[in-house]
Amino acid sequence: MHDCVGAVLVRGGELLLGRRAADRAWLPGAWDVFGGHIEPGEDAQAALARELREELGIAPLRMRALGELSGSAPDPWRLRLYAVTDWSGEPHNLQPQEHDVLSWCALSDAEDKLRGAHPEFPRLLRAAFELT
Repeated sequence: MHDCVGAVLVRGGELLLGRRAADRAWLPGAWDVFGGHIEPGEDAQAALARELREELGIAPLRMRALGELSGSAPDPWRLRLYAVTDWSGEPHNLQPQEHDVLSWCALSDAEDKLRGAHPEFPRLLRAAFELT
């Protein structure tokens, strides 16, 4: 099973999403949250902090669990999703080979972009806004 963490960054009524590069093996060209695999010996929050530092150059200061998503294609996976509502640093794309575009999106736009990835994404995105 792919055990993963993801972050929804929330700022000023918008969410930060990334579009996966077209040459990625998994979900090429799809809109995505930021995060990745939990490494052996890491807990979910430590993995998320590491991934956000590697991908966006930020350190989360306040995060809250939103819930989990899971699926079986292309392989079994689980995503533990967090809302990050405060961080140090300014998010910028440190891994353009992974995400070729970063975009601050209104809730309705983010729901449209992520709905196809999993039917529960819109509910969790709305929950992220309730925290601000």
